[in-house]
Amino acid sequence: MDKNSACSQGTRFVHSAALDADGRYNIKWGFDESTITFEVQVETRGYIGFGLSPTGAMSSSDIVIGGVLNGSPYLLDYYTDSNRKVHKDALQSYQLLYGRENDTHTVLAFSRNLQTCDDNDKVITGSTVRVIWAFHAEDVGVSGPVYHGTNRGRKSLRLLNPGTSSSIPAGTAFFDLQNEEVPVPHKDTTYWCQIFKFPELKKKHHIIRIEPMIQKGHENLVHHILLYQCDSNLNKSEINRGHECYHPNMPDSFFTCETVLFAWAIGGEGFTYPPHAGMSIGTSTDPVYVQMEIHFDNPSLQRGIVDSSGLRLYYSPSLRRYDAGVIETGVWVSLYHMLPPGMQDYITEGHCTQECLQESLDSEMASGIHVFAVLLHAHLAGRAIKARHFRQQVELQPLASDDQFDFNFQEFQPLSQERIILPGDSLITECRYNTKGRMNMTWGGLSTRDEMCLSYLLYYPRVNLARCESLPEITGQLKFIGVKEIQEPVTTWPFVIKSPKKYSNLSFTEAMDKYKWTRKRGKAFNDAVRKLPMNVRCSKFGQDEWTIQGMIISPPELKSEQTSAAVVACGNVSEIQCGRSFVLLLTACLLLILQTCLHL
Repeated sequence: MDKNSACSQGTRFVHSAALDADGRYNIKWGFDESTITFEVQVETRGYIGFGLSPTGAMSSSDIVIGGVLNGSPYLLDYYTDSNRKVHKDALQSYQLLYGRENDTHTVLAFSRNLQTCDDNDKVITGSTVRVIWAFHAEDVGVSGPVYHGTNRGRKSLRLLNPGTSSSIPAGTAFFDLQNEEVPVPHKDTTYWCQIFKFPELKKKHHIIRIEPMIQKGHENLVHHILLYQCDSNLNKSEINRGHECYHPNMPDSFFTCETVLFAWAIGGEGFTYPPHAGMSIGTSTDPVYVQMEIHFDNPSLQRGIVDSSGLRLYYSPSLRRYDAGVIETGVWVSLYHMLPPGMQDYITEGHCTQECLQESLDSEMASGIHVFAVLLHAHLAGRAIKARHFRQQVELQPLASDDQFDFNFQEFQPLSQERIILPGDSLITECRYNTKGRMNMTWGGLSTRDEMCLSYLLYYPRVNLARCESLPEITGQLKFIGVKEIQEPVTTWPFVIKSPKKYSNLSFTEAMDKYKWTRKRGKAFNDAVRKLPMNVRCSKFGQDEWTIQGMIISPPELKSEQTSAAVVACGNVSEIQCGRSFVLLLTACLLLILQTCLHL
């Protein structure tokens, strides 16, 4: 066995991904507490480029370039500046493990520390990582790598939290919920709803995996898919009937579909339930009719698009121990959720309150529920999201967080350790936004140009709690810009301002846009909104509510805030290099002493 084969077999690559649509560039990787190891396999006999980017673009990226030349593998650590110029890194942080090539492909394996303490390298964390890739038919020459041309791309991954395995038992039964050639309107945002009936089963089964079926070529058109449970007494004539959601002419039966069963968002690859939990179907309390809501994002206003996307659900008669459920937490979607323009860093907080979790869990499951996965959801202005967890006002480790949120990559993150939510706990979904390029207010709403701030929690055992959210009171937000009185009775939406004169007869959204926002005023507004009383949403399945629903409460006073520790504490890079030199010198001295002792 040659050295390369031995290295290859000794490295355990647990995860894998194809970085391009044609499968020409594939990676495998594995990691431990301090190190990550990659193997890349690319359809080329020239050089391979692999990098980590802050935005998915070439500028300010951490890159390695390597290949196999005349039978010898090579690998060099580079970085790009803000002008996309490639520089060789003075500190070579990537270690080449092996390399080989055949008539068609090149394979390279290399490793690096998660935290290299090199300013030109990206720290690898549990957040989203934008991987960039490239390759060329020629190897790197004396003058450096030749421009790769169109052989390049990007893909967002969670390298340290890569999602669930798609492996399920062979022969597992499945059924599809799928659109049939739905004409997509030539407008920016469309929500399309269709009602389906689950298969009729003679006994209880568990759904164990759900995966998207996105029509080829529509990967950027289908932004997200939500699955809702509908009233079990639904009119059967509504089955397989489709209609634009939230439309004045939408059939009444569609409004009975309130409880979220599953959520998928763009970039996700499906979800496999843990071996001890699944979505129950087939009993009298389980979903019979469901509504699939697909969000079509068509900013270029294309015409003539017909879509047949949907979901595939795998189910089994081999029951798991627990029935799983979903809770939607965060900011209640409404125009009362608003972001000023021109803000580099604006923070929104959606509360799943202590009062809601106390009432619902005391009644349903006093021992608490176990959260095993979280989907963090925002739109285009979103930059970071965190699902924070509090017990007796003291902050615990977050349920989930993503400091590099990517609108085009949203999926359920399995928790490395399940988290128990107890009666009286509270949750905050914290979203950070950037509105620097926007001239007007950004509103809470359904369009991707609007905003959301949500966390979907997958948990067990299932309890009668569907939504646990909050919304800041509008009165305090209007007071900030000087509104004194609104026109009453309220007969229009958005409602109209009465005074002062400068806002008279304007809707409150127009008044907010008219206000002269600056970064200083935006920051002051942000600070004020986070202290405002909030309206609580605490709803059961269907259209029922817990008694706390609609109550106005103040945000809790929190005692502490968790901060994520760095992977490695870094000093000055030159100190690190000196430290490495010292270690090498010390090792050489010890070897010399050992050799001397052996000769005695």
